[in-house]
Amino acid sequence: MRDADVVVIGGGAAGLSLARRLTAPRMRARRPLTVALVEAPPGALRPGPRTWCYWEAAGGEYDGAVRADWGRLRVTGPDGAAVVRDPAPLRYKMIRSPDFERWADGELARSGCLRLEAVVESVQDVPGGAEVRGHDARGAPVRLRARWVFDSRPPGRPGPARATLLQHFRGWFVRTARPVFDPGVADLMDFRTPQPRHGLAFGYVLPLGPREALVEYTEFSAAVLGGAAYDRALGHYVTEVLDVGDFEVTAVEEGVIAMTDARFPRRTGRSVFPIGVAGGTTRPATGYSFAAAQRQSRAIAAALAEGRTPLAPAPHAARARAMDAVLLRALDTGRVDGAALFTGLFGKVPAPRLLRFLDGRTNVLEDLAVGLRTPARPMLRTALELPFLPRRPAGS
Repeated sequence: MRDADVVVIGGGAAGLSLARRLTAPRMRARRPLTVALVEAPPGALRPGPRTWCYWEAAGGEYDGAVRADWGRLRVTGPDGAAVVRDPAPLRYKMIRSPDFERWADGELARSGCLRLEAVVESVQDVPGGAEVRGHDARGAPVRLRARWVFDSRPPGRPGPARATLLQHFRGWFVRTARPVFDPGVADLMDFRTPQPRHGLAFGYVLPLGPREALVEYTEFSAAVLGGAAYDRALGHYVTEVLDVGDFEVTAVEEGVIAMTDARFPRRTGRSVFPIGVAGGTTRPATGYSFAAAQRQSRAIAAALAEGRTPLAPAPHAARARAMDAVLLRALDTGRVDGAALFTGLFGKVPAPRLLRFLDGRTNVLEDLAVGLRTPARPMLRTALELPFLPRRPAGS
């Protein structure tokens, strides 16, 4: 006996996206599936509000949940020289997790998706499928059986890798006393911040109006900072660099993203598949994950609609992962100036091509054209040494 055809674990971007896609009218018309979505009860295991960004043309399937979008992107070098690009037809889009959850809740309520709140303790293969075991908020046992299980729970430490950096950040949602932001321009990287010896640091500004914005301080480096250090860096950036005048902080978000060339499993059992960050959707060189999670969920839905084993392809191609490993190693060793590298790329590469490159959707010739805009000698040295480096566990 099975409780569902599919169990999806986790109510973040990957889990909600997959559950919605598997219960959409188009999917039900092709191959009706019973789907159960298991989410952690409110508490420590349920993530707080967070922001997801990606780029695509106007009229995307999630536009109903998009909080803001921008048609121009800016990168500012350490000397204050700014590069502003129009990536048309692409736009840079921002989704807040509470907005996405409300939107997805409405979609799933109309689809008949079974929803449960439980702490998942184990997932294992059983004859004919897989079994999910856990307990609910009162401690009562929960057990579900399904033909297929997709698990989006955070993977913990990444596996052995040759190159690993952490993208760690803290952001303030600020409201200013006077209009200081341009709602038409998103600042992807502002390098008018002190730079670490290895890696890079930058400001990140997403205006929500003339007097409101998400302002973040971000580092790519080997270790996270203390909480006070983020606030000092943010305070300096907001008051000294941006010079916004009087302001108030209305909300805070922070996070740590592993940027690594570690291998992520595409399958953890005959009927069990990791998805989302656990399934390798995070792009090692950028930390972006949302768009890759959508590609992954589309591939899974297509396989199930056609009656195939739902083993999705790797979220990022081998060529893209190899290039990312070279960049991470070059930044970690201090061989390249990260601020100069990214400022140069945005200044020399057409914006639509660069964004497609960052999303892993360029061809070999386009990759070569982008690569020629990077520091040749240190990148070549790193590429030649990388195959001979051992993969080491995180933190070693």
